[in-house]
Amino acid sequence: MKKLLIVLAFAGFSLGLSAQENTEDPTLKYSVATNSFWSNWFIQVGGEWNAWYSSQEHGLGLARSPFKDFRSSPAAAIAIGKWFTPGLGLRTKLQGIWGKTVNDDNNDGNHNKYWILNEHILFNLSNMLAGYNPNRVWNFIPFAGGGIGRTMTHNLYAMDLSAGILNTFRLSRKVALNLELGWNRLESDIDGYEQTNSKRGWDSHDNNFYGELGLTFNLGKATWNKVPDVDAIKALSQSQIDALNAQLNDANAENARLKNLLANQPKQETPVAAKEFITTPVSVFFNINKTNIASQKDLVNVEALAKYAKQNNNNLKVVGYADSATGTAERNQWLSEERAKTVADELVKLGIDRDKITTEGRGGVDELSPISFNRRATVQIAD
Repeated sequence: MKKLLIVLAFAGFSLGLSAQENTEDPTLKYSVATNSFWSNWFIQVGGEWNAWYSSQEHGLGLARSPFKDFRSSPAAAIAIGKWFTPGLGLRTKLQGIWGKTVNDDNNDGNHNKYWILNEHILFNLSNMLAGYNPNRVWNFIPFAGGGIGRTMTHNLYAMDLSAGILNTFRLSRKVALNLELGWNRLESDIDGYEQTNSKRGWDSHDNNFYGELGLTFNLGKATWNKVPDVDAIKALSQSQIDALNAQLNDANAENARLKNLLANQPKQETPVAAKEFITTPVSVFFNINKTNIASQKDLVNVEALAKYAKQNNNNLKVVGYADSATGTAERNQWLSEERAKTVADELVKLGIDRDKITTEGRGGVDELSPISFNRRATVQIAD
């Protein structure tokens, strides 16, 4: 009979699991990452109906139905636990208070107040076999463990082994209804009667069977994060690398084109270069509200112009500007004059006589775009 019940229970589980998976969205199943220690805790409370089968009953032929009045009694239970993965968890459970043990052939149920404290390993087979699904309605969770029990009526203690099946039914993300069937196998002195005859099998010890209906309350974070799709990340990274390589190839091709264009240009004679210096001012740029040169790179062209001026004994004219979009007219006029003086000082450092340099400040202007280009000073060959 026991084997038949086990076979029927597993058959029911398999059919129920298949029916449930067919109604769930398969896209919700995914691999998960391990959460922190403070995540996925839960508390369970419930009411039980328990029945005892003691070792002293062996061979007496007593009725063993747990629904007999002389055998069964109500009880209560509370537990706290944590899921370390969607399929594996631990639980500490305290149960008991009222019980009845039968010790003679008169079916005399003796009241026995007790408690049992067990540590259980939980196996969520629904998540293990079908994959984690946060919206699954029914979870099938076998458990096994052990602990200690005490009869307060007889002031005795006993070690025990424990096993059972926990079924949880999702009511919300934080609450589930749980239906539990369990078995606690204790030493023979938990009912106050010492073992007197040698027995073998499951009835050689005191056994406690119980059915429980209760609630599970999930604490804090009760779900599991999806593992990042490494292949997708690699594909995205590779696509970004390919795009950068394409841009680099385009830049290299453009650079080669410009080099080829420059190499094939006809060489210009010195008088043409002199004309460029005479007609094209060289610009030096400044930051907003500053009179020091923003970048020393701007002085490269100034140095070339100064060299030409020394060779040809030319005078140089420096004109300073500010942008009209910021500052007052008086402030912009001062900035333009100071910027012209700054560039003139650089020309002196490059070997140009001070008396060959004239400076002028033209205040705030709006000649160039963007606005920052107006914060400059120009140098050119004086007429």
